Amino acid sequence: MDKVEVVSVSALSKEDAARIRAVDPRVNLIDAGDWFSCEIAETWPAQTVRSFAVKKDEVVPKADRDAALVKAEIVVHAFPYPLDIRARSPRLKWVHQRAAGANNLWRGDLWGSDVMVTTSRADVAPYPIGEYAVAGLLHVARDFKQAFLDIQTGNFNRSAYSPVPLAGRTVCIVGAGGIGQVAGKLLAGLGMKVIGVRHTVRSGDPLPEGFSTMGGHDQLLEMLAQSNDAVVAVQLTKDTENLMNKAAFAAMKPGGIVVNVARGEIVDETALLDALDAGQLKGAVLDVYAGEHDGPPPPRLWNHPRVTITPHNSPRARPGGMGVGIGINTFCENLRAYIDGKPLNNVVDWKRGY
Repeated sequence: MDKVEVVSVSALSKEDAARIRAVDPRVNLIDAGDWFSCEIAETWPAQTVRSFAVKKDEVVPKADRDAALVKAEIVVHAFPYPLDIRARSPRLKWVHQRAAGANNLWRGDLWGSDVMVTTSRADVAPYPIGEYAVAGLLHVARDFKQAFLDIQTGNFNRSAYSPVPLAGRTVCIVGAGGIGQVAGKLLAGLGMKVIGVRHTVRSGDPLPEGFSTMGGHDQLLEMLAQSNDAVVAVQLTKDTENLMNKAAFAAMKPGGIVVNVARGEIVDETALLDALDAGQLKGAVLDVYAGEHDGPPPPRLWNHPRVTITPHNSPRARPGGMGVGIGINTFCENLRAYIDGKPLNNVVDWKRGY
């Protein structure tokens, strides 16, 4: 095999670049992470550009950016990314997305293309995201949001607190993949009964640590009927849009808590707010919301007294952006497999949606 031309169109740390080059001496890595910032700033919504602090100054001429992509056999990117990678890369064989959710690719020209695409599913900060799920449930269960309301009034309103213990409650992990399994293990350690649903459940598969039951997506309402609370960690596909809807919230036991660490479009936010207003749910903690890359949350959602929204920062284990190492384990393992002519992990199935 000749040189393997790898182009990163998102910034790499020195450590990550060194790890990629160390996979094989034939790897020729072009770290073009800052080269494409100006065109990303022009082609992505202003909300995304602000949220990810995309630089708007053109650092490298477009001719040089095009020349790098023309040579690329492999492209690795984070989020956001150039929307026309496929059109500009005639030699392209494989693209790796450092993020976990394949739906991030819907906006660009890679979705449904002839190029093999892999994601970092199960390799994107499962423990920080699992800890966020724990924190979200505790935040609502212990009525911590009321403390901030008390600060605004300058008085403690003790009668407004109605804390509940998590121990003894049942939580359904909706999407018990890599992230969901970590969340379930951590919540089981708090004394919760953990059950889950996932896309594929094979007879004879062992239950993940901490889980007492696992069902398929067609059993979602049945599993939610056993549950006080729900942690949403499922991939966003055409089949999972509004998966958590009016029927799902009605199936849960009264006083439930919903934490969403997946994608906003999986939750019917109108149905969620209605369930909160009706007292069916105690509260919700959302690290995501529908249309988060296009603008801020709608006022009714953002201002609801029993909803807490954060800016999709559950994967962050340190200040700043995506962080050192995110998605690089999967990429390096797959790069070794690619060079050796072996199958790659986490290849996106366009029909399945991830």
